[in-house]
Amino acid sequence: MTQFSANLGFLWNDRPLADAIHAAKAAGFDAVECHWPYDQDIDAVKAALQATGLSMLGLNTARGNVAAGENGLAALVDHEEEARDAIDQALACAAALDAGAVHVMGGFAEGQDAEDCFIGNLRYAAQKAQAAGRTILIEPLNGYDAPGYFLDHSDKARRIIEAVGAPNLKLLFDCYHIQIIEGDLTRRITANLDIIGHVQFAGVPHRGRPDEGEISYRHVFAHLADLGYTAPLGAEYKPDDGDTDASLGWFSVLGDMPGSG
Repeated sequence: MTQFSANLGFLWNDRPLADAIHAAKAAGFDAVECHWPYDQDIDAVKAALQATGLSMLGLNTARGNVAAGENGLAALVDHEEEARDAIDQALACAAALDAGAVHVMGGFAEGQDAEDCFIGNLRYAAQKAQAAGRTILIEPLNGYDAPGYFLDHSDKARRIIEAVGAPNLKLLFDCYHIQIIEGDLTRRITANLDIIGHVQFAGVPHRGRPDEGEISYRHVFAHLADLGYTAPLGAEYKPDDGDTDASLGWFSVLGDMPGSG
């Protein structure tokens, strides 16, 4: 059966992360992931992971000065020290939680200097992560939700991954973002399968529950299974009215598909 990871940045985010992990287990998820756990009680989060037996698949680097509009640091020229501090922080947290991956956020930037900066910081991140057996992820974000975000297409992600040349640098393929940016999801999955490190999903165009909107996830998940993709798929959607439990009707529909289980 297809396996799912609950992204606790959006699901059950009205409670402490440790409690959200227990809620994900009770709902039947196979793993969890999160956004920015840096203000959480890490010992409590570790205890929740141990008690539930769920793995923490990944987390994000800090966004920087959110009040000033920052949404990542790694592609910001002249912010290299701050960006690498954020990478170190994320890798330390990943080590504490035994999280398999860190998503390094590029931020709002453009141009070749920004790309060179991003490549340099990703080389740093990949080298630091490789010793611990962790993966570094980069994720294209669409221009409606994140206008001006540096990484805005899977082709750019591939170019950067190839330039860095690290085997543990992979693409975070978020079906929601890629559908809005590029469309043609199953062909884009096939074309990028060799560099995909994690897959996320949500309904399009409103980022709601995945059984609503313009994407047939039964088709997408079956395609991934046919390609031999075996990792849990990350549910990163925004429940209506913030009520995660009431949003889980999709689980019984999409969760009974043969696949990676």
